[in-house]
Amino acid sequence: MGDGGHRGDYGEQFVRALAAAANLDASRRDRDRVGVDWSLGYPGRAGTRRFPSIEVQVKCWSTPNDDPETLRYPLRVKNFNWLAGHDWQLPRFLFLVIAPVEASQWVRVTPDALLMRHAAYWASFHDLEPLPSERRENSTYTVDVPRANLLTVDALHGLFAEDFREALVGS
Repeated sequence: MGDGGHRGDYGEQFVRALAAAANLDASRRDRDRVGVDWSLGYPGRAGTRRFPSIEVQVKCWSTPNDDPETLRYPLRVKNFNWLAGHDWQLPRFLFLVIAPVEASQWVRVTPDALLMRHAAYWASFHDLEPLPSERRENSTYTVDVPRANLLTVDALHGLFAEDFREALVGS
């Protein structure tokens, strides 16, 4: 029961559940025209930047490498270029959700818990330049996603830090 798109939808709903737990407002884009699946934000506290936001591209993957330090993900060049560089209004991140191969293993429900498998990780490519235009957009470019960047409620909150905003042009 399902199609190729439901793995991606699972990844996005995994992120949505984390955003809800982090008390963030999450808005899903109607159309994926600029590499943004979700915009996340919150009202901000008094004395801080008002209504800070970040933009997120979500990928769901079931065949990660065995490297204990880094997930090496083959991202389409087009998608990488939508994340790389400093010329963005808002910080952009890749969220890589690792899920079991079999959809029947993605979630487990008990009377006490809803377990979503496995985990999500984040990466920022603001310090990297977009790839040259002679690279085919549908070819892939392998990116490093540190396993230390486990996406948790606290990690989500940390992505709103000024450090990420300061890496952008015109911040």
